[in-house]
This record gives sequence, structure tokens and C-alpha cells, in this order.
Amino acid sequence: MALADQDLKVAIAATRFGLGARPGEIAAAKRDPQGFLRAQIRREGAEIPAGVATSSERLGEFREYQLEKRDARLQKAAMATGADGKPADPDSRDPVKVVGNMLRQDVGADFGARLQLAVSTEAGFRERWADFWANHFTVSATKAITGTVIGPFEAEAIRPNVFGRFADLLGAVETHPAMLTYLDQVQSIGPNSRAADVGRARLQRVANRTVGLNENLAREILELHTVGVNGGYSQADVTEFARAMTGLSIGGPRDPALAAGTAVFRDQAHEPGERMVMGVRYRAAGKDQAGAILADLAAKPATATFVCSKIARHFVADEPPPALVARLEKAWTASGGDLSRLAEALIAAPEAWVPTPAKFKTPYEFIVSSYRAAGAHPENFGKVAPILTALGQKPFSAPSPKGWPEDAQSWAAPDAIVKRMQFAQAFSAAAVRDRDPKALAADALGARLTPDTAKAVARAESRAEGFALLLMSPEFQRR
Repeated sequence: MALADQDLKVAIAATRFGLGARPGEIAAAKRDPQGFLRAQIRREGAEIPAGVATSSERLGEFREYQLEKRDARLQKAAMATGADGKPADPDSRDPVKVVGNMLRQDVGADFGARLQLAVSTEAGFRERWADFWANHFTVSATKAITGTVIGPFEAEAIRPNVFGRFADLLGAVETHPAMLTYLDQVQSIGPNSRAADVGRARLQRVANRTVGLNENLAREILELHTVGVNGGYSQADVTEFARAMTGLSIGGPRDPALAAGTAVFRDQAHEPGERMVMGVRYRAAGKDQAGAILADLAAKPATATFVCSKIARHFVADEPPPALVARLEKAWTASGGDLSRLAEALIAAPEAWVPTPAKFKTPYEFIVSSYRAAGAHPENFGKVAPILTALGQKPFSAPSPKGWPEDAQSWAAPDAIVKRMQFAQAFSAAAVRDRDPKALAADALGARLTPDTAKAVARAESRAEGFALLLMSPEFQRR
């Protein structure tokens, strides 16, 4: 295994562990690149993007939106049947559209705040670490109600816990309103619970719907969040775990004493009885039953293997070195899943500092690192969102609970490269102005800048063209 010299390590610290170097960042890390990264680990977690509301505030807005839609339907139905009603004032604003637009603007502002933090932070490794966990525990705006709370989800459940114990992160994530709505846990009712008969009769009467157990959250916790698809669980374990989780929900109109969207446990909806999950028997304990299963899942060796493999894959290579995975597993086991110790083990691992860059940037990473290389800030998130969407990574909209793919094959198709080039050209024209692209290239890549790319940047016909060539160079597209 080839080893990087000191100058190359400095560049790797900023561009592989971090989100791309801003002007001056490589110089700041030059004395001790590993120490530069370790200093970014902090028990209080990652920064919270500015201006993100709480889940309760956002779900309160969503409830208002739903009520406005209901009232609009009722008014339309009343007018259609000849009931008294005045036609709407053509000059008045449609309250449904008003609240709906407000929600969309809030969701956009949440992603914009995250983007602003990513392009400006001096702690790129810390932010990348938080991004990894946000993708590991994906929730997506493919569901409207979930989309309103993705920003709060990251601020409340993920970012405060990314350098704490995995068990605490897992518990915070799986019981947050965003996850409970995204994976339909709010609809799950124990088949033999006190609420089941009443719920079945009411829902079947008013909407011809069925009510009962929903296994989505239990399945994804096992398959995607903890032990992994080969972690030794069965369909029976999924069902039993789903039964244990019944009762976990969020506050709604029938909970006037609670803020909208507050996570609650409804004992009347919980499936009574003991549960057997992955060979362990759990006593009937209401809400604590699911908590006990989550704690045990967090401590399983299969969880360490699965999660450590994903971390190695994210930071180092699509096919992660087995020795690196083993090092991370050892740190996980020795510390009881302490994510600070895991981050330190990653920084210390020689496999993470191999000179050849093996990871192809996702569209989000490419956009963020481009802004960082230019020392620029997005003036209007609304202009960035369509670019990310065109590149295949629509903000807050991962296509499935698996999250966004991170392998080169998913992002390096010819059409995708053409779209990156179009962005690079337009971005460079606005970002470079009178600055020297040769200096920007040296600041962005340090010792990773190859002679061929440096020559191409220097010989470009314009400053903007030189910077665009940098952004499209093989060493900038990879990390």
C-alpha cells in the first residue's frame, strides 16, 4: 500500500475527509493534517444550520394546510349541492395555496441553510460526518408531511448525536416524527390492541380502509439502519419488532395538550404481550419494549460490521479495504459504539490515506466543493435546487429509504458528466471574476493537483475557462 507524503496528506484531509478545500484551508492543515481532523470531533455534535424551525412548528403548519384543504373541499361540495355560499372573492388569496407555498419555502430554506453551512464551514470533516449519518438514516420529501420536517429532523435527532453513542443516535432517529411519518409508523396499530376494533370499524366505514400492523419501520431499522440485510434476522423478527413498536406515533388534533407533531406513545394502540426478536425474549413493557430491542440491535456485532462497512465505503472506496473495516469494527466494539472513537479510528487508519482517490463525488458533493474552491456562497438557494435536481440529486428527496447511492457507477454516466460541465462553465463565469484560476486550483487541491491539470488551467483562454477546467478535472471530480 502506497503511503502519502505530508503535503499529500494535507490535501487528502481537506478533500477526502472534508467537503473540499476553501482558499487557505490546506495551509491551515499543513502542520498536522490528522490533528486538524481530530480537532473537529466534538461531543456536542455537528453544527445546526441557522434558522431551522422545530418539528412541532413545521407540523403545526402542515396541520393548518390540511385543515385549509378540508375546508376548501367542504365549501366546494356545499356549493355543488346548492347550499348557501358566496362565491370566493376573485381578489382574495387562496388559503390552501398560501399555506402550501409557505411550507415549500420553509423546506427550501432548510436545505438552503444546510448548503450555506456546508460551503462555509471550517470543519469540513465534521459536516461530512453529519451528512453521512443523514443519508444512513434517510427520510425523504417524497412524502409531503415528512418533507416539512427533514430540516428539523437533522437538527433535532442527527446533528446533536453524531459524535455520541450509536445507541443514542439510533433511539433519537427512530422515534422522531420525521421517521415515524416517512415509514408509516403513525399508521401502525396492534391487531389485538384496545384501539384495533374501534379503529377498524371507523376507518372501514368512512374510507373503506383497513387498519392494523405496518412493518415498514421495523424492516428498515433491521435492513438499513442496524444489522443489515445479512444480519441474521427473519420475517418473523420483522413482524415481532413491528408489534413491539406499535403505539409510537405523533400528536394530532385529538391531543390538544401536545404541540403538533410531538412524538407520543399511545398505549391503547400497542400490541400487548411479550416479543421474541432475533432470539431474545422481551417482556411486555409498553413503550420500553421497543426501546429495549433498539438498544440490543445497536450492540449487535452485525450492526458494527454493517455500519463500519458503510463508513469505509463512504470515505475511502466503493469496495472498502477489509483491513479498514476491521479497524473500525475494533474501535466500535472497544468503545461500545462511541462514534467519537469511531471517527478517531477512521482518521488514524492508514487505509484512509491512500493517495489514489477512489470516490466519485455525488452531485451535492460536487456543488458544495465547487463553491468551496471558489470561496463563494450561494446567493439564492432557489437557483441551486434546480441544478441539483438536473444532476439527479433533488434536495431532500432520496428515492428510497436506502438513501442516495454513493458509488461511481450511479453518478458518472456520460449525460451526467455533460450536465456537470454545463454547471462548471456557468458557475465559473460568475464566481471567478478577476481572480487567478491557477491560485484557486492550488488552494483547492494542493498536492493533489496534477501537472496536466495545472497546465490546462494555466493555458486556458480565460480565467473562467481555467476554473471550469479545474472543476471538471479527474482529481476534482474524485476525492
